[in-house]
Amino acid sequence: MKRKIRIGVIGAYRGTSMINYCTAAENAEVVAICDKWEEGLNKQKEYNKGLDIAYYDNYDDFLKHDMDAVVLANYANEHAPFAIKAMKAGKHVFSEVLPVQTLKEAVELIETIEETGMTYAYGENYCYMPAPYEMRRLYREGILGEFEYGEGEYVHNCESIWPSITYGDESHWRNNMFSTYYCTHSLGPLIHITGLRPVKVTGFEGTMNQRKLNVGAKGGLYGIEMVELENGGIIKSIHGDLYKNSIWYTCYGSKGRAESAREDAEKGDVSQIYVNVDAYSGEYGPNKVDAYIPHRNFDHISESFGHGGSDFYTMYNFVEKLLGNPEADIIDIYEALDMGLPGLFAYRSILAGGIPMEIPNLRLKEERDKWRNDTACTVPAVAGDMLLPTFSKGTPQIEPAVYERVYKEWRQEFESDSGYTKAAFTQGQLKKTEE
Repeated sequence: MKRKIRIGVIGAYRGTSMINYCTAAENAEVVAICDKWEEGLNKQKEYNKGLDIAYYDNYDDFLKHDMDAVVLANYANEHAPFAIKAMKAGKHVFSEVLPVQTLKEAVELIETIEETGMTYAYGENYCYMPAPYEMRRLYREGILGEFEYGEGEYVHNCESIWPSITYGDESHWRNNMFSTYYCTHSLGPLIHITGLRPVKVTGFEGTMNQRKLNVGAKGGLYGIEMVELENGGIIKSIHGDLYKNSIWYTCYGSKGRAESAREDAEKGDVSQIYVNVDAYSGEYGPNKVDAYIPHRNFDHISESFGHGGSDFYTMYNFVEKLLGNPEADIIDIYEALDMGLPGLFAYRSILAGGIPMEIPNLRLKEERDKWRNDTACTVPAVAGDMLLPTFSKGTPQIEPAVYERVYKEWRQEFESDSGYTKAAFTQGQLKKTEE
């Protein structure tokens, strides 16, 4: 019988997808769940009756539980300190997005992983969606040739679900993130496809929009990172709250192009891929486009999970890595920072008037000291005297009545159970909590 990895999950709502994986998988089991949100914890108790799961409202107590690994599905700007504490307690870590909030955290996180020898996997699920993951195969097998240019889009208008993902909390990270912070859904798949390191970035910020102010969000409407890779290739990454949603990727190589279907084409979106390549790399062979939906070994299982089944594959690969499977494809800390650091430096570019910024290679110990005490971010308690504005023209002042209204909407939704149904807490496909 295959050994099961014992997993604890922090985050009773977003963590549901990972909990669901562990309760269904043959290679893992959930043994503990932690959350400071009592109502969410109670719902997990209700929906997991009969399972031997311990419940905690204190992270330090949770870490004392007998388990192999911790899944971090807590707030996106708090993953690094929780990961560091877990690894120092002897637990492997699966971290939801994003990897860090500051450069100081990045250095501390890398050095903790190196010192403890624990496994760290970054859960950038968009890398494992069918089309971009197939692009990775095509690129790694040389079918696309050398990478020259790519684009990634993660446009998600969250206005309608803002109450259920921010709870009317003015200090919530979503209300205070700057425009280029949440960049790894759009940039990450291109990094995972190529394996190339970003070396320079120029940032652009969408204007302040009344839709965002109406729900209490203080950042620009969207962010763009123009990223130069170590081979000279360029990636355009766009993400944010434009009115109509779009998840789309394209990858140009020296032998042709591969791209996913556009959402408006109604051709399968990121499940469908179009491949237009030849073997000539400059001699121009025949123009032939192959369109298909890639199939993987566990698609029959993963289809019930969120984000195009990718929530399944991130957890599967993490657990298989812990079990010693050499084929397990995880995103380690160095690649995770290749996905996340461009967003941090793109905002510095914006604040500096749009000049390009060098991206440090924190794999190199000699590059870490410069950033070891860099706490620049938008959270006062973390940033100290390096506090950044949430918007390039200054942090907007939003009336308390806005947050009071959003809070009331959230409570009405929660108490009516419309957005917090049993299905939301027990299925892989989460209704209202996309990361």
